[in-house]
Amino acid sequence: MLAALDADRHVLLEGPPGTGKSTLLRAVAAEMALGFEFVEGNAELTPARLVGHFDPARVLTDGYDPAVFVDGPLISAMREGSLLYVEEINRIPEETLNVLITVMSERELHVPRLGRIAASPGFRLVAAMNPFDAIGTARISGAVYDRVCRLSVTYQSAAEEAAIVVRSRPAPAVAGASPVAGEPSAGWIAKAVEVVRLTRSHNELRVGSSVRGAIDASAVAVSLAQLRGVAPEDRDVGLDAAIVALSGRVRVREGNTRSSEEIITDLWRSVFDVAEDGSPGEGSDSGKDRAPMGAANSSR
Repeated sequence: MLAALDADRHVLLEGPPGTGKSTLLRAVAAEMALGFEFVEGNAELTPARLVGHFDPARVLTDGYDPAVFVDGPLISAMREGSLLYVEEINRIPEETLNVLITVMSERELHVPRLGRIAASPGFRLVAAMNPFDAIGTARISGAVYDRVCRLSVTYQSAAEEAAIVVRSRPAPAVAGASPVAGEPSAGWIAKAVEVVRLTRSHNELRVGSSVRGAIDASAVAVSLAQLRGVAPEDRDVGLDAAIVALSGRVRVREGNTRSSEEIITDLWRSVFDVAEDGSPGEGSDSGKDRAPMGAANSSR
């Protein structure tokens, strides 16, 4: 990323949600002291919203004067020589994408009644996209790929994800003080991360959770434990927090009879209900043979 931006190239970050694409770019922009314009990619991102528009009220009095033009994020980034970050570029309309292609190629844009806007030195487009088969996404044209350097981003390692969860928890009020009372242990967090990682390869799930699921499970467990007056590592507290945090993030494969809550419960118990000798503990379904899908609903 640093090398591509330093070489004055446009960049495409491609990877699943929750892999730190936005975090990476914000950190790089801050380190390189670069200006930063953020654009959320969605179906409502029209060319006018991206480029800018003339203020209708002032046009009535002053006409189409350049002074009454309201810069959009694209024009602002071009004038200032900043980074334009377009999140989820494969969700924006094709006509808006064509505007970006023109700017990437020509480093200038012609706006009706405003004229030619040339990009100042330092202007670069950085776009992020989820895999094209995610809900609401579409393939982007080869014209985009031909004008960018592509960087594939994937999930972090288990140790890195556990460190992210720890870093997301509230810091002690006094520097150097011990962690906040009632926080889950490092071992508990590592197991929660393991559950989240297992959702990505589970054969009954089409989409798994990112590390955000482990972050939320940890936060909810702390609050839920306080409400119930127990420790955050209480067995039922952890499971309930995981169901709340993960059930909406995963997607069950079509045709499966089990719900996301049932699958998460199974995964959580398989990781947390493990005896010291490594065998599944009481309440765990890990290792048990299951009836074929639909068998439970078949007539006797």
